[in-house]
Amino acid sequence: MFPSTIFLFIECLGAGVPMHAYIGPGASAGTIALVLGVLGSIILAIFSLLWYPIKRMLRSRRTNAAAKHDPAQVGDE
Repeated sequence: MFPSTIFLFIECLGAGVPMHAYIGPGASAGTIALVLGVLGSIILAIFSLLWYPIKRMLRSRRTNAAAKHDPAQVGDE
């Protein structure tokens, strides 16, 4: 009984009725904007999560390099 149910489901998916619909250029532009917006937000989220640790690491390297070069100027920043 189970294989016949799967076959019936697949048959129902394939028996579509042709639709007479028009998809205008606004729909495709909206889809492109949606995809770019989602990708952009994911990239910005990853960048924002990584930026502050990288910034802290670069700042500590700069402070350590200044301390090795001239120990008297470390506290002047």
